[in-house]
Amino acid sequence: MSLVVVGSVAFDAIETPFGKTDKIIGGAGTFIALAASYFNVNPQVISVIGDDFPQEYLDLLKKHKIDIEGIQIKKGEKSFFWSGKYHNDMNNRDTLITELNVLADFDPQVPDTYQGADYLMLGNLTPLVQKQVIDRLKVRPKLIVLDTMNFWMDSMLSELFTTISMVDVLVINEEEARQLSGEYSIVKAARKIMNMGPDFLIVKKGEHGALLFHKEEIFYAPALPLAEVFDPTGAGDTFAGGFIGYLAKTDDISFNNMKNAVIMGSAMASFTVEKFGTEKLQHLTEAEIFNRVQKFIDLVKFDYNPEL
Repeated sequence: MSLVVVGSVAFDAIETPFGKTDKIIGGAGTFIALAASYFNVNPQVISVIGDDFPQEYLDLLKKHKIDIEGIQIKKGEKSFFWSGKYHNDMNNRDTLITELNVLADFDPQVPDTYQGADYLMLGNLTPLVQKQVIDRLKVRPKLIVLDTMNFWMDSMLSELFTTISMVDVLVINEEEARQLSGEYSIVKAARKIMNMGPDFLIVKKGEHGALLFHKEEIFYAPALPLAEVFDPTGAGDTFAGGFIGYLAKTDDISFNNMKNAVIMGSAMASFTVEKFGTEKLQHLTEAEIFNRVQKFIDLVKFDYNPEL
């Protein structure tokens, strides 16, 4: 099944207690597409970069059979750049630099070859850009997944509400779910958010896993305990890529299969945090992914033989 991914393809510079990097490839669209590429769906990316973006990074995407026809290259302009420093607990970080550059006036274009896509993954960008892509697809995809963040809740709430009403699955973190809904209880928050339009809601809980909501049903996926978290950058985007990649591969959007997709997304994200940026995502094997998913299964599997 065909999958279109919308998101930034950019530069990151990261500092954690384990070290620091110069400019490396990053961006929501990059992490999503790389994660999804392991499910043989040949993700088609819509994004924008400057002519400062190295050819070797574009070659990396193509090596993973990622279609980059929808990535605009702006001559004489610079690519989006983000730099951040993580605290010792790795749960908090300080943004050091944000340079929008080509993203400041990004006008997403949908190539003819992307029309008719079955699945659409809208990575974290302005709600207006996300809506433009939906509007520019001639046929509505079978499933539209939207990732967003509190920044847009603070600055473009009405536009965000409009875009949320157009999608099937919303992916946000716990804090954002509370802010968007005005409810402290995550269950109440989920009900309120699903009334805004999405049939499904995923609430990311970082090192505590993720929750999937649909109508009155709830599924909880744990996070895999890791000895070391090297760099959390892109973990949420990798989760989204694994989630949508698995759904596109199986072409099954039932609640039960979404449970599997949440586990797959969690497994893919657990790889990302083990190295800087996309480094671990660039060289995974099918066996590694299978074994990691099995660890998630083993984590929650138990025999229930109560003595009454």
